[in-house]
Amino acid sequence: MALDATDINLLNLLQKDAKMTTKSLSEKLHLSTTAIYERIKKLEKSGIILNYVTLLNPKKINRNFVVLCQVKLIQHNHKLIEKFEKEVSKFDEVLECYNISGDYDYQLKVVVSDMQAYRSFLNLKLTTLDYIGSTYSTFIISEVKRSTVVKL
Repeated sequence: MALDATDINLLNLLQKDAKMTTKSLSEKLHLSTTAIYERIKKLEKSGIILNYVTLLNPKKINRNFVVLCQVKLIQHNHKLIEKFEKEVSKFDEVLECYNISGDYDYQLKVVVSDMQAYRSFLNLKLTTLDYIGSTYSTFIISEVKRSTVVKL
C-alpha cells in the first residue's frame, strides 16, 4: 500500500498519541471525521498499524532494571533455534528478542525490578534451557533516549 502525505501525517500523529479522537485528527489534518476513520481502518487492514498500546513508566511499576543479554546457542540447527525462540517468547521478563549477527546469536532486552530479580531470571529460567552455550549481560546505567515513534 502506498502512503500519501495525509497517511504519513496521520501515522505520525497517532504514533505520538494513539488516543487522539477522530475529531481531533480531522481538525489537525483538515479532513472529515469519516475520512479519518476510513483511513485508519485502511491502515489497520493493510497491516501498517499493528496495534495500540499503553506505555508504562518502569519506575512507577518497579521494573526499571534493564539488561541487554546476549545469548549464544550450543549449535545452529533449525530445531534448537525454533525451540529457543518459542521458549524465550514465554518469559515475561523478556520484552524484546532479536536474532543478531556476531559472536552471539540473540540479544534480549530484559526488564526486572533489581539485580537479584535478574539473577533469578538468569539462573532459574534462561540458563535452564540446555541448548544455551553462554550469555553476556550488559546493565543499563541510564536511559538517554527511548522512543516508539518511527519517523515517516
